[in-house]
Order: sequence, then C-alpha cells, then structure tokens
Amino acid sequence: MFSGIVEEAAKVVAIEREQGNLHLTLECSFVDELKIDQSVAHNGVCLTVVKIHDNRYTVTAVEETINRTNLGMLRSGDLVNIERSMLMNGRLDGHIVQGHVDQTATCTKVEEENGSWRYTFHYPFDAEMAKRGYFTVDKGSVTVNGVSLTVCNPTNDTFQVAIIPFTHEHTNFCQIKPGTTVNIEFDILGKYLSRLAQLTAE
Repeated sequence: MFSGIVEEAAKVVAIEREQGNLHLTLECSFVDELKIDQSVAHNGVCLTVVKIHDNRYTVTAVEETINRTNLGMLRSGDLVNIERSMLMNGRLDGHIVQGHVDQTATCTKVEEENGSWRYTFHYPFDAEMAKRGYFTVDKGSVTVNGVSLTVCNPTNDTFQVAIIPFTHEHTNFCQIKPGTTVNIEFDILGKYLSRLAQLTAE
C-alpha cells in the first residue's frame, strides 16, 4: 500500500525485454536502502525489486502490466515517479493508493497559472466501469503517475489537477505535456462505495 507521496523521480538507465516481460533498471538516491523482494511504486505501479547493483536497481513488469500502463512506453533517460510502501505507523499525507493502476489517460492541456500549473487529462469513459467506481469527483482523490492529487472540474471522461512548483520540480510532471500518456488509479474508497450501492440495489 502507498500514499501517493512521491519520494523521487528516478531515471531509467536500461530497458530489457524478455519474452512478455519488461526489465527496468533505474537510478535513485536511496538504492542502498532497498532490498530484494521489496515493493516500490513506479508511476503508480507496484513492482518488486529483483536486482540491486551499485546505485541501480531492477524491477520487472509482466505483459498484463505493460498493456494496462505507460511502462512499456518508457525510454532510457525518462523519469519515473517512485515511492516505497507506506509505513503503517506514519502519517497518511496523500490518500490510500494500492499501486494497482486502473487505466491510462492522456494529457490534453497544460496551463500556467501564476506560478503553478493546471493539467487536463482525458480517459475513455465506460458506463459499466463508472458504476463500479471508476470515475472522478470534484475535490476527490486520484493518482496520476503515482502522485496523489485532488480532482478539479471532472466530467464523464476528463478531470483537471493543479500542480504546485515543488511537485512539478520533484516528479515527472515536469515532462508531461499534451499527448503524454499517464497512469491513473481511481480512489479505492469510491470503488467500495459504488460496489456497496450496487449490492444494496439488488
């Protein structure tokens, strides 16, 4: 489980495809604190550390993950938002994030707003999925590339988020522009409430 508070934007230094799997090797400042078999969120995707060497570590994504996320689009030099799993005795500064990306979305607009930025994202709308909680609500939570954010101006298939300078500088939001594909995870509480409403109505 994660909180959506990104620790660092790690750099991809190597990519290897092996049959349906994708091995990603990254550099970050706290590699010496990682352990084999540890869970780390990458752009919001929970992946397991499988190799550590010097200041680099490697994780593996399976074909299902590649198909549902933007990890297969990564190239050497790209920045990836990373977060280690949440400590249960700490503060929950973001919101409950599972590290299970629901789908991708596309950035359609980036607007500067007097020192901050407003990003607009579009995702395919599915009425059946919406009934199960796969949607956004005004002032609700959403995870974009692993970053816990507050939703603004949602529609059936779009939403906006406001990004402060610190987040812009310390995550890969600095590389997101119109046309960029991002990973999104809808709020797990919304999914449970939607499912409860379905069961109550049956």
